[in-house]
Amino acid sequence: MSEIPFGFGKRGDDDDRPGGDGEGAGGSGQNPFGFGGLGGFGGPGGADISEALHRFADMMSWQGGPVNWDLAKDVARQAAAGDDHSVVAAERTAVADAIRLAELWLDPTTTFSAATTSAQAWSRAEWIEATLPTWITLVEPVATKVVDAFGGGFALPGMPGFGEEPSSGTDVDLPPEMQQMAGPLMSMMRQMGGVMFGGQVGQALGALSREVVSSTDVGLPLAGVGQAALLPTGIAAFGAGLGLPDDEVRLFVALREAACHRLFAGVPWLRSRLVAAVEDYARGITVDTSHMQEALGSIDPTNPEALQDALAGGLFEPETTPAQQAALARLETLLALIEGWIDDVVQQAADGRLSGAGALAETVRRRRAAGGPAEQTFGTLVGLELRPRRMREAAELWRRLREARGIEGRDALWEHPDLLPTADDLADPAAFVDRRDLDFDLSALDTENKPDDNRPDDNKPDGDSSD
Repeated sequence: MSEIPFGFGKRGDDDDRPGGDGEGAGGSGQNPFGFGGLGGFGGPGGADISEALHRFADMMSWQGGPVNWDLAKDVARQAAAGDDHSVVAAERTAVADAIRLAELWLDPTTTFSAATTSAQAWSRAEWIEATLPTWITLVEPVATKVVDAFGGGFALPGMPGFGEEPSSGTDVDLPPEMQQMAGPLMSMMRQMGGVMFGGQVGQALGALSREVVSSTDVGLPLAGVGQAALLPTGIAAFGAGLGLPDDEVRLFVALREAACHRLFAGVPWLRSRLVAAVEDYARGITVDTSHMQEALGSIDPTNPEALQDALAGGLFEPETTPAQQAALARLETLLALIEGWIDDVVQQAADGRLSGAGALAETVRRRRAAGGPAEQTFGTLVGLELRPRRMREAAELWRRLREARGIEGRDALWEHPDLLPTADDLADPAAFVDRRDLDFDLSALDTENKPDDNRPDDNKPDGDSSD
């Protein structure tokens, strides 16, 4: 990884935050805990130990859930700093004009109406602030399982059962008198787990902010449906080396942004399906507590580098289970269908208008299928990958369906989740289109099988309302 995870960093990074001095609620520079240098509390001229301990106490007093999201935001903003800059008026005007033109071009390419209610230009820091509530929704189900395992799923050095697999799910088996003594310690360990996981997520989001180009760049409107936003810095990096005018690259990104908002506004159940797929993934998480015991038992608490090595070595990494693989397959299929539909709609809108549309579309496909470095880091650290590896196949399916049934027939599949193609359908788009040569009969889908916000399975067969 190019970035040091969990917010632990080297001294000398204090100038990386916007504003110059690098000081903030999370500590200095890339080090949110305010520790570094000799003995973990700074060498000559280092931070005052009382100030460092005060910051540590503030982090340990977090009561907002399994992840310290205040710390995560601070670390993310630090990681996003550097060449980030405040958006100027000219950039805001250019983004607003691009979104406005994109909506006009999209009107004849889809049955879904224009949905953007605002068009904004964001810096990386603004992207972090605006999208954090959605990241909390996506990450917290995973974090809850991991942090609970950190605080209660294993014995600490010196306790009975240390080094052994616990016999109960989340509580260490101890005699009653030791349980009473260990309770506060376990609570503290959960707090520490939330701090560490918060630093981990913050570092990943900060790195991700350096790659995204819009509010929908990961497949869903992170700031809410209708709140369109582009990142001028990200768009400039995205278009670098393509030899295309800046305004053409910006307009292409605006087309994708506006198309995504139209889809989510026109398909009210779509966002809840994505969140349900993530929650389904979280339910299948199991954490290798024996690995955590071994790692923690070998850490010298006075050596920050040793703790950093343990964290970077996958201390929080969940085990892969068949249930998780199935949930991730459903999530990937749904994301691929979203991205593939956007690809088909945008290609129609850009055809004959943007000379570089083909090159830009191919760049997006490769980028989304493989994931950028920060997206891969996010998947590794959090255990959740948001990459539609089969976007190309999905785009081909939507194109074939549009050619066979027209725009109305293509968009009609979004009327109900049971009409959507499955992972198997992506492998043979032509066969799927041939099977759908008759009018879709939504009346065959009874009321009980209509989308439910808590239903985890995105692609169950018609008439199956079981979990």
